[in-house]
Amino acid sequence: MKLKLEVISGSLLFLVALGSQVALGEQANHYVQIRDLAMIEGVRENPLIGYGMVVGLAGTGDRRQTLFSTQTLGNILLRMGVTIPAASVTVKNVAAVFVTASLPPFAHPGTQIDVTVSSIGDATSLEGGTLLMAPLYAADGQVYAEAQGALTLGGYTAGRSGNSKQVNHPTAGRVPNGGLVERDTALDLSKLPMIALLAREPDFRITRDMAAAINQEVGSPVATAVDSRRVELRNLPSTGIPELLARLLSLKVEIHPQAKVVVSERTGTIVMGKDVRLSAVSILHGDLSIEISTEYQVSQPTPYSQGQTAVVPQTTLETKDEKARRIELGEGASVEQLVNGLQAIGATARDVVAILQAIKAAGALQAELEVI
Repeated sequence: MKLKLEVISGSLLFLVALGSQVALGEQANHYVQIRDLAMIEGVRENPLIGYGMVVGLAGTGDRRQTLFSTQTLGNILLRMGVTIPAASVTVKNVAAVFVTASLPPFAHPGTQIDVTVSSIGDATSLEGGTLLMAPLYAADGQVYAEAQGALTLGGYTAGRSGNSKQVNHPTAGRVPNGGLVERDTALDLSKLPMIALLAREPDFRITRDMAAAINQEVGSPVATAVDSRRVELRNLPSTGIPELLARLLSLKVEIHPQAKVVVSERTGTIVMGKDVRLSAVSILHGDLSIEISTEYQVSQPTPYSQGQTAVVPQTTLETKDEKARRIELGEGASVEQLVNGLQAIGATARDVVAILQAIKAAGALQAELEVI
């Protein structure tokens, strides 16, 4: 299978999936591993969030108006035995930040994870900073990890006021392997009475074929397609579950692409699958433009006429009605034929959106039309 890329009028992008060496009306069989079509229920990442302090900045930290950063610094010093009034703290080398991370599935204590650090005050750059130890919380309010370490940024800022240059985003960075998991979140698969596979895209044929392939591989009816997204596995052996799942997720099933057209008028992008077909349709597209312009001219009186100088508007009205452009597509026309026809009439992104919606309203587009 190959992707054909076509550009119309410099701003309209067509991404068309065409079967390689497949004639019109023929369908090629495409098989994909189950691991790429579905995920195991409950085996997923969980978001973590925390609040922390970045220190060691070269005068690019939070300013006086960011009160919570000085309050946090005062609390940290208090825990270390240094008592100072937070109101008297004036520093520019610290910044208050939010720390976010994703807790991977089957994470055990001691597992290292990457964390993202983002400034929440008025710091201008986090370059060269070090994140002090910050607890990371999950949605249940429990601490699952701790984060600390030196930041790496993909950008920088240099100079002051008008003579400055900024590359990328210097107020957000990462701490590679800066998070350390403290709570065991591993899931014991052997104790589950049932394991469910969730299809990434709902399709009754996909879940049916996945269940059939699993039952054929195991040799017994352990898999059942519940609906268009869920396949349940029951009566599995109590041992060797990871090995069995690795074998089952490597099975290949035939995919059935959905006939769908996705249109983005903002970017001028239109994506259409190769299975999109059109009924017999004739398209006429014209363009009526009306332009009204006003010019102001100064009217000077003749000498000794006792007249006054006046500004007189001169309005010009111009209309232009272009000749309608027409394309005709036969029954079962393919995406490539539609693209070629739209190219022939010089349609723009906005034109194509209107044309596709009109074709869908006329019942000639045998696919789902989604405008994003």
